[in-house]
Amino acid sequence: MEIKKRSGAVALLPLVVFLGIYLVGSLVAGDFYKIPITVAGMIASVVAVMMVRGTLNERVDAYSRGATEPNIMLMIWIFVLAGAFAASTKQMGAVDATVALTLRLVPAKFLPAGVFLAACFTSLSVGTSVGTIVALTPIASALATQTGCDVSWMVAIVVGGALFGDNLSFISDTTIAATRTQGCSMRDKFRTNALIVIPAAVVTLLLYGFSSDIPASSVATTPDAPWYTMLPYLLVLATAIMGTNVLIVLVLGIVSSGLIGVLSHKVDVIGWIGSMGEGIAGMGELIIITMMAGGMLELIRLGGGIDFIISSLSRRINSRRTAEGAIALLVMIADVCTANNTVAIISVGSIVREIAEKFGISARRAASLLDTFSCFAQGFLPYGAQLLMAAGLAQISPVEIIPHLYYPFIMGGCAVLAIVFQFPRYNKK
Repeated sequence: MEIKKRSGAVALLPLVVFLGIYLVGSLVAGDFYKIPITVAGMIASVVAVMMVRGTLNERVDAYSRGATEPNIMLMIWIFVLAGAFAASTKQMGAVDATVALTLRLVPAKFLPAGVFLAACFTSLSVGTSVGTIVALTPIASALATQTGCDVSWMVAIVVGGALFGDNLSFISDTTIAATRTQGCSMRDKFRTNALIVIPAAVVTLLLYGFSSDIPASSVATTPDAPWYTMLPYLLVLATAIMGTNVLIVLVLGIVSSGLIGVLSHKVDVIGWIGSMGEGIAGMGELIIITMMAGGMLELIRLGGGIDFIISSLSRRINSRRTAEGAIALLVMIADVCTANNTVAIISVGSIVREIAEKFGISARRAASLLDTFSCFAQGFLPYGAQLLMAAGLAQISPVEIIPHLYYPFIMGGCAVLAIVFQFPRYNKK
């Protein structure tokens, strides 16, 4: 017996419950640590299982399939390895060495701009926002602690730069999904996309370059650390830029941190193993909420929630501008319902292609809008992989990062203006 769909917006209730308990509850309490995100996920998951039709075993089986979907399991493996890598590199001094070198080479006033540029370059080269966040968040949070600025602000700089590359890189999953579903070349999509998001990145860079209040004296108080302890980070960045699978990248980082730490007597073998265990344990909440979100969102999909949104928006399109606005809303809502921008693009890709063909929107334009607005939405999901990873590595709440996400806000504004003013101009191809 298959899961039967409910009609209308009823299937979206679990998502409303989750956001209501976590976000509204935290705002009322005035503290985002008062409401554990895992409790909100548990309650929403129970509601999701209750909402769909079928036997209890069928509903639980469907929830479990969503929680253990291949993309979810891959993300969990990344969480595990990232936790081990971050903790082991910190234990052997890699973070201290990187922070010391950064503060010696980059003037304090331009440190935020430098971190943003590093995140943009890394994500553009790596093609994954999560990989960039894994590599740079420990450094950014340590820089914040050392210089006395807000940790959530510095971590948000990394997340913003990571989303830049996730949106624009030729090897990003979102770029591949957007171009394949719309039938255009990556080069054409890049050219159209770049005209929308590069101005946003430039404005963001200027904001970071001229609005920093980090005291210059912080550089002088930074302790020196052996340069060779930086090698695990350099190895991770180099292999990631070469296109190596992120799992292999993290394993290489873990092994190199252990070897360098033991050989330089910064840590012994038992200490290295212990630090990895602590790092993995620190990712426990992220792993739990990721699986809960996967199961809950799968039941929303099976219950007809995403189909309802697509059909409702499609009926209200009457011009090219409203068609582009509908494309933006479709992929953003799909992203909220799936917590994965690549899956969101694939979910609505076919209907977006039909809308684009009907209202004279070029394939490259449709692909650009899909990718840009999916990354925009993904940047603000407290249960999305990017914010969960960044928050876990920096040991802060994911919601604390959101107000400081300058680049996604500006990118979203530029994308909306591109729809309103129909920029850049293009011929349908």
